[in-house]
Amino acid sequence: MTKTKPAPVSKFDQPADLPEFLASHGGPFFELQRRLKLVHESNLYTRRRIILFVAVAWAVPLLLTLPTLASETPTLKAYLTDPGPWARFFVGIAAFLAAEQAVEAGLRRKLGQFLRAPLIPPTLQGAALGALDTALKRRDSVLAELVCVALAVVCAVLAFTTFKQLPSTSWAATVAGEAHYLTLAGWWCVLISIPLFIFLLVRGIWRHLVWAELLRSIAHLDLRLVSTHPDGKGGLAFLAEYPNAYVLFVFGISCGMAAAVAKHQMQADLSATTLTTIMAVWLLVVLAFFAYPLSAFSKPLTQLKDKTLLTLSARATTQQRAAERKSIGANVVAPDANEAEQAIEPVDLTKQYEQTRKMSSMLVNRNTLLPVAAAALLPFAIAGATKLPYKEVFSVLKKLLLI
Repeated sequence: MTKTKPAPVSKFDQPADLPEFLASHGGPFFELQRRLKLVHESNLYTRRRIILFVAVAWAVPLLLTLPTLASETPTLKAYLTDPGPWARFFVGIAAFLAAEQAVEAGLRRKLGQFLRAPLIPPTLQGAALGALDTALKRRDSVLAELVCVALAVVCAVLAFTTFKQLPSTSWAATVAGEAHYLTLAGWWCVLISIPLFIFLLVRGIWRHLVWAELLRSIAHLDLRLVSTHPDGKGGLAFLAEYPNAYVLFVFGISCGMAAAVAKHQMQADLSATTLTTIMAVWLLVVLAFFAYPLSAFSKPLTQLKDKTLLTLSARATTQQRAAERKSIGANVVAPDANEAEQAIEPVDLTKQYEQTRKMSSMLVNRNTLLPVAAAALLPFAIAGATKLPYKEVFSVLKKLLLI
């Protein structure tokens, strides 16, 4: 008995041949870390970098406040009770670094699914690889990271101005008469901690925009979508879950913003209405951040749904008229001799039509974005709960998450 050879498999049908989009690799900052042996091409050494970066950004200013213990105005307690350093330099930076591993793994799996399905036809392999090559060049852009550094410097200058305008002595600045002087801890935060936090934040946002443009390029290809796919989204439901890879990143940003809210609460009362407005606006910003790349797939899904419904409707009309002729001998309306001679194979299209009609053309929905929405709002809820009643704050949180 002769053995039949398996049919050749297209390169695009093989997940092993997938060019990797490593969202946390590449670029001058990654190369600098690699030369310092903080990362490796095959290992981001996340835990080790978190300890190092948090020590540089948060622990060093803490140590710089220790000499003030012998003075009349010790600043150690002021530093430890300030939510800003905790939220930005401790939790925020740690969250940004921890998110890199999750983001890289999550995006790589989602991109691989386009080929495993396979959703991209072999004839469009060149276009897909071209879009990926463009994304990798943007990821590795020197100019983009220089802009991130520039924004970090601008924020450091703004922080310097803010510290110099503090009304009384604090851990960051001290007031002597009418003159304001930055403490050693204040200078360290202006020169090191704040720029590092902002750089990691802006760099993460830029790399998400690179991914967003890659998805939008893929959305313009003629993908192998099918209206009756069991996921109810033409075979693209897996993509709607990618924002959950950014849970830690969003949490880090939210912690930094919530710290400002908490600090405002220390200086003035914050009403529940104001807190609700802040949380609602921030939630909309976060959802728009992830809806931007996913919205590009709404057009092809809508077109798929419309075309399939029209095709099924036309086919059903032909079949039902044939069934009518078979049961009563002729069509009641607009009988046609040529039509009567056509041999129509009866197929029940009801289930297929209903599945297509129920197919959603929107990848973004509350259920898929619930984890990232919770990460966006939880720090604000915690900040609000320090002054407002717990039940009132978490009632607002629950309502916003269930909208």
